[in-house]
Amino acid sequence: MRIGILTGGGDCPGLNAVISAVARRSWDHGHELLGFTYGWRGVIDDTTTPLTREVVSGISREGGTILRSSGDNPAHGGDRPERVMATIRKHDIDALIVIGGEGTMKGALTMWRDHGLPVVGVPKTIDNDLPGTELTVGFDSALAIATEALDRLATTAESHDRVMVCEVMGRTAGWLAMYAGIAGGADVILLPEMDMSVEEAAAVVMKRHGQGRDSSLIVVGEGYDLRSTTGLFDGVDVEQQLDAYGYPRLGGVSTHVAGAIEKITGFETRVTILGHTQRGGPPTARDRALASQFGFLAADLVHTGDFGKLAAHVGNKVTAVPLEDTEGDARVVPESQFEFVRSFMG
Repeated sequence: MRIGILTGGGDCPGLNAVISAVARRSWDHGHELLGFTYGWRGVIDDTTTPLTREVVSGISREGGTILRSSGDNPAHGGDRPERVMATIRKHDIDALIVIGGEGTMKGALTMWRDHGLPVVGVPKTIDNDLPGTELTVGFDSALAIATEALDRLATTAESHDRVMVCEVMGRTAGWLAMYAGIAGGADVILLPEMDMSVEEAAAVVMKRHGQGRDSSLIVVGEGYDLRSTTGLFDGVDVEQQLDAYGYPRLGGVSTHVAGAIEKITGFETRVTILGHTQRGGPPTARDRALASQFGFLAADLVHTGDFGKLAAHVGNKVTAVPLEDTEGDARVVPESQFEFVRSFMG
């Protein structure tokens, strides 16, 4: 077989480990591998790169993706699906392994369901919000970076009796904020999913100061909606520019949270926005292992002709689920976790 592979959407640690695992297992089966550059755009525009043993050797420890990436995909319409199929036919591709998140999988499902393209998906996103899987490649690495950042911010907060507000990624899902906040010992955790106002957050800070703890650490998920019971955010507009594909570019909500906290408490409050720091650098050992398991399974699914599937992590096991399971709303922190989160505050 001749197998195509691409990495779509935002970059994250662990992508190269997936590529390596797919290549190794595919070669075990006697198959050939062809890389498409810049995600689905590479299939749409017919830009490829050979994946040989020399190219793939040693890449598992590297961050980013040797195939590069973009947010374009066939689900964006136009003549993209037809151009994809033309490229597939030109290169005699028997199956395509698609590594990506929500948008990338939407493209994969479009091509599988509407055009009969044999595809297998591998989930990646630091947001960990893709339906159909409980873990995605990149999440653990981003979590490690966010936790380390909180450890560092805690010490400088203590040195100056300051309130430190740290904004983490995650879009509308609070998985990064929740787990980093708990692991990093945050005193307040503001999730997009939780209905917690800035006044409640300030009350936690005031209570701590009343107990002689003169520094506080606040984690804010970038998708947190500004909530105030006293109208502190009336007239505040958090500008959300759209990217080339219509998705909002989040980031900066923490500056408004910090301003409100300082106004209510009177305590000096500083802001750190981690931003793309969370997406860069080498993957953690856990991400390398998960990526390798996903890649191994994806290659086996292609080998057996079991297409239209996603290599997923469900119930602490790597298994195949229907690609349709990735449809629908983002997988967010459920309400059942809110009491758990609140128990670590203060």
